Amino acid sequence: MASVTSATSAAAGELTAELRGFREVQRLAYDCAEAVAAQLKPGVTERAAARMQREWLRERGVRDWFHLPFAWFGDRTAFVNFRVPLQFFPTNRELEPGMAFILDMAPVHNGFTADIGYSGCLGLNPVHDRLLADLEAHRELILREVRERRPLREIYEDVDRLMVRQGYANRHRAYPFGVIAHKIDRVRQRRWSPTLFGFGTQSLKGLASDALHGHRDGWSPLWSPYTFSDHPPQPGLWAVEPHLGFRGTGAKFEEILVVTDSKDPQESAFWLDDDLPHVRRWQEEKAA
Repeated sequence: MASVTSATSAAAGELTAELRGFREVQRLAYDCAEAVAAQLKPGVTERAAARMQREWLRERGVRDWFHLPFAWFGDRTAFVNFRVPLQFFPTNRELEPGMAFILDMAPVHNGFTADIGYSGCLGLNPVHDRLLADLEAHRELILREVRERRPLREIYEDVDRLMVRQGYANRHRAYPFGVIAHKIDRVRQRRWSPTLFGFGTQSLKGLASDALHGHRDGWSPLWSPYTFSDHPPQPGLWAVEPHLGFRGTGAKFEEILVVTDSKDPQESAFWLDDDLPHVRRWQEEKAA
């Protein structure tokens, strides 16, 4: 991905055409999350919320996925008692007043991929509000330490330590391989785009190819707490998702972090877009 790995002034707002493509699909996914969240009401199930996301995106031209949409309600937002991957799939859990929810989707549109996570609650939930507010410090820490070219495994451990200081549990550790992030890339468009266990086969092929090349060169497309992530940030696009949990309530964001090979710290890494729901919320809270 030459437009990402070469020095760029994108951090100053001048995105390349390729990065604009990724930003557009990420915004499309967040628009979907906000539209579906606005329609949620008591009695809606996780399966219905996931279907609403699929239908909204398909109406806007999405035909392929990194993974199909997920929805988690209540204590499932904190992955309480999750032991096997099948537990991540949407269930018949119904939304109730005051209940936290997470919508998570990874559409592919015009060959560009996004993977986003949107946290909300149905009505008032002070615990959820606190979790969402405290995620801002994680976004700042991750960007700062990626720019310092710290090993991914060390950054993961620093995120863990920050969560402990805040009084929270690390819930992204419940994901397969305990990942806090994974690389994403362009996906070749095809007329038929099958899925396997909820993941798009084209995207899985790309991730497997990255894993093969990375293994040979000493890096991994999965950002985890394990030794295979004990390397500096690899240039490219990373879908990053710090996930906090507290007494049966979880909250996270997920968005694209751009890593380049630029020697300029400001351009060596930057969040692809600062006009996202969680960022706007933090800005509004500061202004208030």
